[in-house]
Amino acid sequence: MKKAEELNWEGIQETMHEKGFCLLESILKSGECDSLVEQYNNKDLYRKTIAMERYRFGLGEYKYLNYPLPDLIQNLRENFYPHLSTIANKWMQVLKMQHNYPDRFAEFQQLCRDNQQTKPTVLILKYGPGGHNTLHQDLYGDVFFPIQLVIFLSEPEADYTGGEFVLLQQTPRAQSKAMVLKPRKGDIVIFTTNFRPVKGSKGYYRVNMKHGVSEVQAGYRYTMGIIFHDALS
Repeated sequence: MKKAEELNWEGIQETMHEKGFCLLESILKSGECDSLVEQYNNKDLYRKTIAMERYRFGLGEYKYLNYPLPDLIQNLRENFYPHLSTIANKWMQVLKMQHNYPDRFAEFQQLCRDNQQTKPTVLILKYGPGGHNTLHQDLYGDVFFPIQLVIFLSEPEADYTGGEFVLLQQTPRAQSKAMVLKPRKGDIVIFTTNFRPVKGSKGYYRVNMKHGVSEVQAGYRYTMGIIFHDALS
């Protein structure tokens, strides 16, 4: 896996400010992706399994990991967080919101624990033919971090077809804007959890964003969601 300090964080920040998401290419090696997928059926790693159709979330399955997380995922969380907190705090500043996120991930996790949010929210998702995920936001309690990651563990057009990653921006008093991405195996998309600032003629305003997955036409698509805040349950 590429180290966080090897990435162009100045460019990432600019893209996040402009679009609310940023595609990072070839962050994980193919073997690292395969290793995470191979562990999908290891029950000891997971605390909860969700059949998406049961809750009308879409069609597919996802599993929340237990603590301790695999080293690769734990390191990614700890090392990406300080860079992302800089972006998050800038967003809070321009939107005149009172949130201030700690510089270190351990301090943010303590904030979650202080609010009884102790359950890990990192999850692995599996979609087969017909699988999809309706547009949503990953919020699990009063404490949340406004940026998250998704790691793409399968290769489009080789392992599956369809299954595009979809972001929807809902601008006040305007039509919604859809952005459709098809990252490759080992890529990571950084994106806003629920909103981002946009600069208008009278200053910055808040636009809502959701994410989802279009229908898989064939094959199997695996991804891993890296959410930084913990959950109540």
